[in-house]
Amino acid sequence: MIQVTKLKKQFAGQVLFEDLSFNVGPGEKIGLVGRNGSGKSTLFSLILGSQTPDGGEVSIPKGYKIGQLEQHIKFTESTVLKECCQVLDEDNKYEFFRAEKILSGLGFEEADFEKDPTSFSGGWQIRINLCKALLSEPNLLLLDEPTNYLDILSLRWLRSFLKTFPGEAIIITHDRAFMDSVTTHTMGIYRKKLKKIKGPTSKFYEQARLEEEIYEKTRQNQEKKKEHLESFVERFGAKASKATQAQSKMKQLEKMQTLDKLESDANMGLRFNHTPCPGKELIQINNLSFGYDPSELLFKDLNFTVGANDRIGIIGKNGKGKSTLLNVIAGELKPVEGDLKSHPSMAMAHFGQTNVMRLAQDNTIVQEVMSSNPDLSQTQVRKICGSLMFEGPSADKKVKVLSGGEKNRVLLGKIVANPSNILLLDEPTNHLDMESIEVLTEEIGNFPGAVVVVTHSEEMLRRTANRLIVFTKDGAQYFLGGYDDFLEKIGWDDEDSDSQQTKKKSTLTKKELHAKRQEIVKERAKLCRPLLKEKDRLEEQIMELEEQIELWSKKLEEASANQDGEKTLESSQKVGELENKVQNNFEQMEKLEEDILKHEEFFDSELQKLEQ
Repeated sequence: MIQVTKLKKQFAGQVLFEDLSFNVGPGEKIGLVGRNGSGKSTLFSLILGSQTPDGGEVSIPKGYKIGQLEQHIKFTESTVLKECCQVLDEDNKYEFFRAEKILSGLGFEEADFEKDPTSFSGGWQIRINLCKALLSEPNLLLLDEPTNYLDILSLRWLRSFLKTFPGEAIIITHDRAFMDSVTTHTMGIYRKKLKKIKGPTSKFYEQARLEEEIYEKTRQNQEKKKEHLESFVERFGAKASKATQAQSKMKQLEKMQTLDKLESDANMGLRFNHTPCPGKELIQINNLSFGYDPSELLFKDLNFTVGANDRIGIIGKNGKGKSTLLNVIAGELKPVEGDLKSHPSMAMAHFGQTNVMRLAQDNTIVQEVMSSNPDLSQTQVRKICGSLMFEGPSADKKVKVLSGGEKNRVLLGKIVANPSNILLLDEPTNHLDMESIEVLTEEIGNFPGAVVVVTHSEEMLRRTANRLIVFTKDGAQYFLGGYDDFLEKIGWDDEDSDSQQTKKKSTLTKKELHAKRQEIVKERAKLCRPLLKEKDRLEEQIMELEEQIELWSKKLEEASANQDGEKTLESSQKVGELENKVQNNFEQMEKLEEDILKHEEFFDSELQKLEQ
């Protein structure tokens, strides 16, 4: 078991985090969350020993092996298979099939095994490193953004692998749904401290919210008490008859701990700028075909329309043509055959992965956003920058010093700067943190126009898409329905049966499946509704008790000031009694949350079984 004790790290005099203590128990799969820049990757480096802490220690048992997803690319072998198999120990060095199985799960074709690993693009090279990490059979896996560059099929394979992995794992990923599906615990670096809980990210963030509410109420009560004590000292400090009491109040003031007001975390306030279109259809696509080599088409004879309010998800394996189709729709590539007819009032906004390369590196963020729409004033541009977490002087930073996530936000700013009624988005969640992804997903759902999005996020697809274009080994097909409809009716036929992801065709009819789902949902509601109601009741009672505590605290102060021993005792006992009730309510709420979580996990599992 790894033990981390009172870990501290700072850079250039700025404390990144301090007093971080936790352990990793047998078989635990831990999701590590926190804002970009909070120190998640740094914590991995400290565990691995590649960085030295400024305080505290990391204790690792003798013989305990740690495997990591190496972001640095350094290949030494001539083929992909040899590169991966070099991590096998002496007893298993000829078991190539194990590497082949993992490589296949990560999307490599059999013909790729004998290719030079350096001949692949950066994303595929990261997959090779991921294969090496999984193949090395460590006791603990440290996976920093393993979902980057993975398509949906590879994500589903990796999810299955991690669920059955017998060791421990700590996972950093911006894909919240993926994290919750494989982890047993959530651990977060939050306000330079660390908290670890058993359960999914939703439970972690809910507890953090409740703790902040309690802290803020305590701080406000303390401020009021300090004001009262200071007022008493100021009014009666000079009077001989009150001098003793004034001195007592002064000592109370000196002993009181100062609780600083919590700083508000910046959240992305993205709002796409919509302009209406009178037509019901924005684009008509007829017999569309494209290939960089006309003899090897990526897709052919594709027919569909983009309605004024459609949400179309483009899904499939990487390298099959998803981004290419988006670029054809955007007019950046000309089709080999077919045509696209656009409504005269169509106003398109395109977020493309290659567009990051087109950002002027020496421009400031303000200059880059303004270049997208020179008609905007400085005030309007800075307002857009502020909504994307580039407030004040930070909006004057040059593009070349920005991180990947910050550059993505600049691209979103350039889109926001222009009114549109159709959004073309190519993997818009890349490099964004969980909070920003949540905002982006909600805004895509709220946008009054049409959206066509390439994404590997099954959660985003479920929440936004009502149409799909599915890339398979046979090309691209238009599917009328959402992502869950697709899984139910068609499914991923390329999934490996050994990975436990093969589509199990249901023996139930669609009507029977629907009835079964409704039965499960009703049963979940039947069990969870009274628990949620009781939780709400306890929360309201806590608010009432806090108000009573404040009232009796004032009575206690008055009785103490008047040297009324009987009332002082009565008030003190009442405050203690009320505080005990508050504590008891919080303990009951925690128990309720655990029960609710258990019910939800069980019924989610039952619903997932229907999808198989």
